[in-house]
Amino acid sequence: MSQTPETEKPALPDMQELAKTYAQVAQRASKILHGHIERQAKNGISTPQDELGIAQAFMDMMAKMLANPYQMAQTQMNLVWDYFSLWQHSTLRFMGMQTPPVAMPPKGDKRFKDEQWEEHFLFDFIKQSYLITARHIHDSVSGVKGLDDHTQDKVNFYTRQFIDAMSPSNFAHTNPEVFRETLNSRGENLLNGFNNLLRDMEGNNGQLRVKMTDTTAFELGKNVATTPGKVIFQNDLFQLLQFTPTTKTQFKRPLLIVPPWINKYYILDLREKNSYIKWANDQGHTVFTMSWVNPDEKLAQKSYEDYVFEGTLVAIDQVCAQTGEKEINAVGYCLGGTLLATTAAYLANKKDKRLASSTYFTTMLDFSIPGELGVFIDEQQIALVEKKMSERGYLEGSEMAGTFNMLRANDLIWSFVVNNYLMGKDPFPFDLLYWNSDSTRMPAAMHSFYLRNMYMKNLLKDPGGIMVGDVAIDLSKIKLPAYFVSAIEDHIAPWQSTYLGAKLFGGPTRFVLGGSGHIAGIVNPPAANKYGYWVNPAKTLPESPEEWFEKAGQSPGSWWTDWQAWLMAQNDATVPARDPVKGKLGVLEDAPGSYVKFRLDQQKKG
Repeated sequence: MSQTPETEKPALPDMQELAKTYAQVAQRASKILHGHIERQAKNGISTPQDELGIAQAFMDMMAKMLANPYQMAQTQMNLVWDYFSLWQHSTLRFMGMQTPPVAMPPKGDKRFKDEQWEEHFLFDFIKQSYLITARHIHDSVSGVKGLDDHTQDKVNFYTRQFIDAMSPSNFAHTNPEVFRETLNSRGENLLNGFNNLLRDMEGNNGQLRVKMTDTTAFELGKNVATTPGKVIFQNDLFQLLQFTPTTKTQFKRPLLIVPPWINKYYILDLREKNSYIKWANDQGHTVFTMSWVNPDEKLAQKSYEDYVFEGTLVAIDQVCAQTGEKEINAVGYCLGGTLLATTAAYLANKKDKRLASSTYFTTMLDFSIPGELGVFIDEQQIALVEKKMSERGYLEGSEMAGTFNMLRANDLIWSFVVNNYLMGKDPFPFDLLYWNSDSTRMPAAMHSFYLRNMYMKNLLKDPGGIMVGDVAIDLSKIKLPAYFVSAIEDHIAPWQSTYLGAKLFGGPTRFVLGGSGHIAGIVNPPAANKYGYWVNPAKTLPESPEEWFEKAGQSPGSWWTDWQAWLMAQNDATVPARDPVKGKLGVLEDAPGSYVKFRLDQQKKG
């Protein structure tokens, strides 16, 4: 009978190398601290203020909570009872008995995926203790009576940020995976993590921006945004790309994509296997896309109206000039869809029929259900944004990206904190996160108009609510066929809100609800066979989103094929394939073009 060998102990780290690394870390940390002090002295150290109104919201909440001591006492008793149940559970587990847990993380919570969170009774106790406390904190603040809806939403949102930050998975001694790695590496992971922390601060003038992916692993035109094509037009706001055909014939009506100016267009052209642009090209569409400029202070006064007159209307002019066609199909994604609908209403008022159909990806036109983004929309916060924009002429892209990341903090912030700083690992190369980190700015005038008139006042839904030139925009004047697709788990454009927008049009409208969220629900190629989508067969849209969903049926696969069938029902005439090189406008450069290649995080830091 063979003897079981002793467990091999991890090798000790090279002490010379370790000392050298410590010296480098100390030097880098000192340099960052010195730079921070210099900037503070230069800019002046101001007294912190409650610019976002967070403290005031929690003060209002506490006042209402203290006014109901019975409810507070009941909440505390419930918490004590749950802790008593947890102690019983943990004691029995310590004695080797199996009992059902008192608290379980929600399905899909990746923070507690390590098996030790369940198998080791101590980590199981830590996990359940956190979940119980988190639930009671959330229930306590969300159950306070007498708060207005906006204050309640703000309290709920920032309470969740606190709860997420305090997760035991975010600390070295209470995360079994980090604890195990620290023992095995004799703490090298924490030293490497500190180096990663300094790296992320050095690259951003002492401000911490957690690195999500290895940006050096990607190059536009090489392994992302690879669909071949040409830039055939540009002005101050956008470049127009036409993609090289892959079929011998193409549909007569060209297809224009209007992406959001808050992000780069290549979310629709990440990789060959999930590229909507390539797929549409392969179906026989002559695909054009706008590629918005990443604006600087020179474009500070560009308005929402300018984005119509110098953006979408010019793009339509150029697509028609390039192809010689009098009718086109158009697709708008998120904010791009809002702009497309505004443009469609403008053209309808002018009796201009060049838009034959319009498609809207996760597009809000009625902003009455803004989701958690509504937390950031009030006079105090918009005034703060406007103050920052007035100083430099634009909203910094990283600020908007940070806001969106907060909506999914566990996935987009804390998971990278654990990986980069506690585990000491470099972030994994991931094309979607490369795109997500490719921030874009927004001109001050345009963004101020958008925040105030769309989100705050919700004027676009009202006939004549906003003016574009001499036209009072009325969405009910849009009579052309429209296709709306949303995502059931969308946290940026809630599908209930996009549904209300779809009802504003005066023509035939098809509403489709895809699976997953704001990105995955749209970038869902047929070959992946994921998520599925819901369609209600009624000829007219029911009054409410709940009524629509009640009678909607789910189909497997991707909504892309449903959209293609819908579009072909409008017109399936074909022409010989259109080569952008042989078009009437000429070629400026190869796709993806210079506008999209400008990255804020690769510019020289001041």
